[in-house]
Amino acid sequence: MAQGELLVLFFLALLCKAIAIKSQPSTKEPIISTIDGSFCLSWRLAVETNNELPWRTVPNKCSQYVEDYLIHGQYERDLELIMEQALDYVNGISIVGDGMDAWILDVDDTCLSNIYYYKSKNYGCEPYDPAAFRTWAMRGWCTAVPPVLRLFNKLIDNGFKVILLTGRDKEILGQVTIDNLHNQKFIGYHRLIMRTPVYKGESAVTYKSNVRKNLEMEGYRIWGNVGDQWSDLQGYSCGNRTFKLPNPMYFVP
Repeated sequence: MAQGELLVLFFLALLCKAIAIKSQPSTKEPIISTIDGSFCLSWRLAVETNNELPWRTVPNKCSQYVEDYLIHGQYERDLELIMEQALDYVNGISIVGDGMDAWILDVDDTCLSNIYYYKSKNYGCEPYDPAAFRTWAMRGWCTAVPPVLRLFNKLIDNGFKVILLTGRDKEILGQVTIDNLHNQKFIGYHRLIMRTPVYKGESAVTYKSNVRKNLEMEGYRIWGNVGDQWSDLQGYSCGNRTFKLPNPMYFVP
């Protein structure tokens, strides 16, 4: 065999060996990615169980994790499961029928989603910007949260008085909020309660507790209360049963 042919065969053998080595699956674990994923999962669990207190922003290393959670289906599945529990509860209630059987629903990231806004804020990694959020809300572009809209319609059909209770400023965001809710098919609610100067400076817990207490003093029976923040559900006059929706983007004290 000629020397040139031997060299060709030698190089072909080396090439085949290199390809074989490259094609073998790596046994190394992506250590950094695994640690970050585990940390962010634990962080979100701590947030949702109200054990991470207080927190101002999403950890920077969890930005991609939060985006994946919100955008790729798990957030929707979590909402569906929680609202299924709420619907089961609704179906088991026998209302008095005197017009005083009530449910309370929060607005932002309960009835209406702000995910598109928070995408521009790196899904909560940037500090809360009141002026920027107000500008966003003024556009009336918030979309309905579908599982909550289904619960809303079920409550209306079953004869409950649905009261929407929000920390939005009535003077600035009153009409645009009404229009946004209507455009997203939240039609037929009994009352929309927004923050007025009377409640200026109060925490969300104090403000919403006072409103609920006043409703009870008017004679309403609060059967259920739905919100994405623990401050929607804490305090007093919280209702017979509360339903906490997931929200890893921001914290309202």
